[in-house]
Amino acid sequence: MTEPTTPADIEAEIETQRERLAETVDQLTHKLDVKTQAKERVAEIKDRATTDTGRPRTELVATATGVVVMLGLLLWWRRR
Repeated sequence: MTEPTTPADIEAEIETQRERLAETVDQLTHKLDVKTQAKERVAEIKDRATTDTGRPRTELVATATGVVVMLGLLLWWRRR
């Protein structure tokens, strides 16, 4: 990068640096906003766990059912 030589060049460089700084501050603010981060994470997980109509995905229901059945069988077997 060359050194700014005219007042217009200096002003342009200052504006560029100001925009970069504003972006950095926005990124840090977002990163430190725990409540928003948690909401985004919940929305992301919900999107992966449900279909477009909002119903749970079949494979997740089947997996959960399998886990419950296995736990039931394990408990039944240990109490025998």
